[in-house]
Amino acid sequence: MRSTLRNLSFRALRVWQRDADVYFTTWKTEFLPPLLEPILYVLAFGLGLGQLIHHVVYNGHALGYLEFMAPGIVAVAIMFWSFFESTFASYVRMYYQKTFDAILATPLLVEDVILGELLWATSKAMIAATIMLGVLGALGLVAWPTGLWVVPIAFFGGLLFSAIGLLFTSMVKTISQFNVPMFTIIMPMFTFGGTFFPIDILPRWALAVAWCLPLTHVAFLTRSAILGDASPHLWVSAVYVVAASLALAAVALARMKRRLVP
Repeated sequence: MRSTLRNLSFRALRVWQRDADVYFTTWKTEFLPPLLEPILYVLAFGLGLGQLIHHVVYNGHALGYLEFMAPGIVAVAIMFWSFFESTFASYVRMYYQKTFDAILATPLLVEDVILGELLWATSKAMIAATIMLGVLGALGLVAWPTGLWVVPIAFFGGLLFSAIGLLFTSMVKTISQFNVPMFTIIMPMFTFGGTFFPIDILPRWALAVAWCLPLTHVAFLTRSAILGDASPHLWVSAVYVVAASLALAAVALARMKRRLVP
């Protein structure tokens, strides 16, 4: 791992630039999902389910369900966009399109390729979160200026889930095997990560499990920023997300190098 980290350089930005160029070439189709996603969630859950659940108790005070749910969909977007980019998309570039092979024919090192992929997947999470933040702000669901903290939260949250995705990319033999982490890790976090209901209502054992999930901490930070509600335990989630993202990113870099350079 030490040799992998020593070989990291700013040349990885060239790989990031390559992925960004492709993204902005097809920006019309890429831009639409994060733009429409919060609107659809607000209509389906906030205005639909919100008519049945008028308010929830969060951090000791009552919140309208729409106010509670809206930050959760930003946290979900951070998870989904970074994880999908570092799994399915990275695997396609690595195995089907042979993009990695083409890049490695240049002076760039394998570490540059992996770090570039990691940074781009993180950037996708930041782009999606920023677009969603703008939409929710236009709907009057964001407290300013604390809502701007969503951008750095998206960076570290995106890095965390990008690293998790790359770890699985370093292990799978076929693209269909990504269904395993999707339905055993990502979907349970989507359901029990504090996005659509307060985790305090869970049984004690389930609450302990929920606080171990990365999405729970990302959702907690995102909700605190968007609502402008500074919890005394906020630093715990901040330390969790930053430390886990950096540690898992280092492990993902080493594992992917082992896959690309047997």
